[in-house]
Amino acid sequence: MVLVSVVTVAPLIWTLATSLKPAGEILAHSLSLIPYSPTIQNYVDAVTTVPYGRYFVNTLVLGVGGAVANLFFGSLAGYALAKLRFAGRQAVFITFLSSLMVPSIVTMIPTFLVLRHFPLLGGNDISGNGGLGLINTYWAVIVPGAAGAFAVFFMKQFFESLPDELGEAARVDGAGEFRIFTSIYFPLTKAGLAVLGLLSFQAGWNNFLWPLIVLNDPKMMTVQVGLAGFVNNYTTNYGPLMAGTVITMVPVLVVFILAQRWIIEGIAHAGTK
Repeated sequence: MVLVSVVTVAPLIWTLATSLKPAGEILAHSLSLIPYSPTIQNYVDAVTTVPYGRYFVNTLVLGVGGAVANLFFGSLAGYALAKLRFAGRQAVFITFLSSLMVPSIVTMIPTFLVLRHFPLLGGNDISGNGGLGLINTYWAVIVPGAAGAFAVFFMKQFFESLPDELGEAARVDGAGEFRIFTSIYFPLTKAGLAVLGLLSFQAGWNNFLWPLIVLNDPKMMTVQVGLAGFVNNYTTNYGPLMAGTVITMVPVLVVFILAQRWIIEGIAHAGTK
C-alpha cells in the first residue's frame, strides 16, 4: 500500500513543486520534489498568458451544466427502468448498457453531424441546413452527455435497492409517478447522486477533445484547451503549465470535499432519516 501510495502521489507532488520553481531550476533540477527558490511567478504567468479566468468560467459552466443534466435525466431514466413496468423495458436497458462498450471516438463524427444539422437552431432551416446548428455553443458539449449510459445504469441500480413498497404506498394515496419520483425516491438517493455528480463534474471538467472540436470561438474554450497553449512543437513552458494544472485541480477537490458526506453515508442511513 505504501508503494502504491508513493507511485500515485509522487506525480502530484512533482506537479506542485514544479509549479513553484523558476524556469532555470526546472531544467537543472527537474526531478527534485523540493523547490530551492520558490516563486509564484508561474501562477501569474498561467493566468495572464492566456485568458485563464474566461476559460475557468467556461469550464465551470460546462462541468456544472453537464453534471446537473446527467443527474436529472439519469435519475428519471434510472427510476423508470427500475420501478416502472412497460413493454420493452429490458431491451431499452440492454441498449443503454451495450452503448457503454462503444468507444466514444467511434460516435464522435455522427454526434458532430447531428449537432451540426439540428433543425431550426443556429441558422438551420427545418431540414437542418444553412447554419451551424448547436456547434459553437455550450449545448454542443452538454447535450450529448445529458443522459449518459453510465448515469442511467448507475441510478437504475441505486433505485433497485430501494423498496417497492414506498412507491406502492404513495400510489394508494393517489400520488402520480412524477410526484413519487420527486417526493419519495429522489430524496433517498443523495448518496448515489453525490457520487454520480462528482464523477460527471470531473468528466466534464477534464474534457479536452470534444470541446476542442465543437467550440470554435476562442472565448468559449475550456481550461484544458487553455493548458495546451503552453505546449508547442518545439518547447514546453513547464512552469506555467504545472501552475495552471494545480489551479485546475482545485474545483474538483472542492466538489469532493463538499460531497464526501453523502459519498460516505450509506443508503440505509439516508432511508432511516
